[in-house]
Amino acid sequence: MLMFKKLLKACVVVSLATLFSHSALAATSEIVSKPAIKARLLTVQNGVPKDTAVLSAGIQLELDDGWKTYWRSPGEVGIPPQVDWSGSQNVANVQFEWPAPARFTAFGIENFGYQGEVVFPLQVHLENPGEAVVLAARMSVLVCSDICVPQTLDLSLTLPKGSEIDRASGDLIAKFAKKIPLEGDQAGVETARAFIDEDRTKFIIDLAATNTLKQPDVFPELGAGTALGKPDIRLSEADSRIWARFPILSFNEATFEVPSVTITDGPDRASTVQPDLVTTALAPPFSIDAVVPGVDEMVWIVALAFLGGLILNVMPCVLPVLSIKLTSALKFNGQNTAAVRGGFLASAIGVMVFVWGLALALFALQRMGIAVGWGLQFQNPVFLAGMTGVLIIFSGNLFGAFEILLPPSLQTWLSNKEAGQGYWGDFFTGLFGAVLATPCSAPLLGTAIAFALAGRAIDIFVVFTSLGLGLAAPYLIVAAVPGLVKFLPKPGRWMIFLKVFLGFMLSGTVLWLLWVLTGVAGLTVSLTVLTLALALVAVLSMRHGSARLRFLGSGVLAGLLLAVPVALSQAREDQLQEQSLLDWVEFDRSNIAPLISQGQVVFVDVTADWCLTCKANKVLVLDREPVRSALTADNVTAMRADWTRPDEKISRYLSRHHRFGIPFNAVYGPAAQEGIVLPELLTTAEVMEALAAAKGKPVSEIPPAE
Repeated sequence: MLMFKKLLKACVVVSLATLFSHSALAATSEIVSKPAIKARLLTVQNGVPKDTAVLSAGIQLELDDGWKTYWRSPGEVGIPPQVDWSGSQNVANVQFEWPAPARFTAFGIENFGYQGEVVFPLQVHLENPGEAVVLAARMSVLVCSDICVPQTLDLSLTLPKGSEIDRASGDLIAKFAKKIPLEGDQAGVETARAFIDEDRTKFIIDLAATNTLKQPDVFPELGAGTALGKPDIRLSEADSRIWARFPILSFNEATFEVPSVTITDGPDRASTVQPDLVTTALAPPFSIDAVVPGVDEMVWIVALAFLGGLILNVMPCVLPVLSIKLTSALKFNGQNTAAVRGGFLASAIGVMVFVWGLALALFALQRMGIAVGWGLQFQNPVFLAGMTGVLIIFSGNLFGAFEILLPPSLQTWLSNKEAGQGYWGDFFTGLFGAVLATPCSAPLLGTAIAFALAGRAIDIFVVFTSLGLGLAAPYLIVAAVPGLVKFLPKPGRWMIFLKVFLGFMLSGTVLWLLWVLTGVAGLTVSLTVLTLALALVAVLSMRHGSARLRFLGSGVLAGLLLAVPVALSQAREDQLQEQSLLDWVEFDRSNIAPLISQGQVVFVDVTADWCLTCKANKVLVLDREPVRSALTADNVTAMRADWTRPDEKISRYLSRHHRFGIPFNAVYGPAAQEGIVLPELLTTAEVMEALAAAKGKPVSEIPPAE
């Protein structure tokens, strides 16, 4: 490398010092023009000097405005230029050099490459020094703008014997030779360390430079097939130390090699180093003050969190929550004010305990480097099985099959004899109501959750506390004004029928949980959980229920054991049939850019069986006209990311958009490279407008499906 640069400098000096008595022909090939790109071969020498074994040459590419091509490591997607020299004569080999790249972001994807003009310097090693040379290059290059077009460029240049210098070509090659990253002692790097976690989810680099840096960028190379996302780059210690963290989007163990890192700082300053791999994560050398929100921003986020929690009470998941709330309210009708206030306060405390516990768990998982988000506990089969069992028992209690009482001594220890048992029941009413609200993502909630999980521990605590207060607001309102209970009808026989009705509502929630559990763990696990829970209900009914209830319970048990497997299987078949009718393709983030390059609009739907808001969007918007026809049009690709089970690539995709919950919908297209992110609750107008904007056409011009 250093010898090559010395040779280039010598050539430039000679060209400036030597004046020829006659005009020499420029040593360049004919310009090859293709759509969006022009190319030519050029050499410093117009001929091959006597005894010369190495020639200095270059391949020049000129790209139209808005077009780019790729570096040797293209980034998340793309193909680097490749050259075949097999048609050359008197050429032993050609060393292809890479000027430092620039970073491009398109379609939400990070790429490395060049735009405008680039010259790739070449060292041409001759088989027979001093003899004539024929350079024949077949270059395959991918050029991209709103679309990507592969091009093949056939370049040819013949150099006879001679000793003349082409000053213009030499200056142009020397200009881009300066952009080749320095290595070794010339790199200007004192120390360089790198860390890759065991799960291959993040790459961290920490290096100290010998000189001050101004606007550095970092380009790692970990081998073919490994793609990195947008980095977090920090500069400290008198602007001479770089710390950068990259999310690893895909990792190829078969092609993994010792990491190489290129650092750029401006157009003409670049270095390449091979850092030492360490086994301990490299912490950032300092914290960024900008990540600490101001008071005004914090107040705004707190308000969003409170409103999001409040709206959760009226989201599609409200039915199971409402059933528990109504059951809790019924037993207070006719009681004294203190009992009413105490019961609803206990429910509010149950909500807050769950929310604080969830915040603590998410914080711990976040610090462990595990993907976190709102409602992710519904991806856990153990959690689903436990919730299903608990709600089956709750349903049996509402049907009047049994009633579980705390031991008298424990009741006395917990509280007074009048309200101890009831308060604990109210506490769990609030707690389970909050649990069942988490599959929903209300408007405004996504922004608040993203702010919390991307921030500090105090941010998580404050935001989740505000969210919990919003979710607990109905309980707190009744606790503040107990007289509201008086507006409920007076106790009577209707309460028995209402309890049975609420039991059926809660049973519907049980069936939904079993359906989710089937998707996560399989039908066998779901039926096992159902059988065990119903068996427990039957045992409790025999101990605490009447003969009539035992008979009724046996019939319900037998009916459920026969009907539920059929219902779950049919639901799965219906789901698969609906997916085939809409022609959803499996989510693959790396396919978004190629599809758009073909003129496609890509609609991404991140959903899950446990996400009730997702189901509402599907039924109310995505499966209805005109959205259904728009998503099945020839120029639209509907891409579905199923997050029912944990999926790292979906988690990374969401985190890149600073989202930690679903539903999440985005539309990409030639006119929306970064994607148009839609709100949690979809409307027909918003989806159609986004599809039109991504295509760059009015809504009326989107062709319907045939």
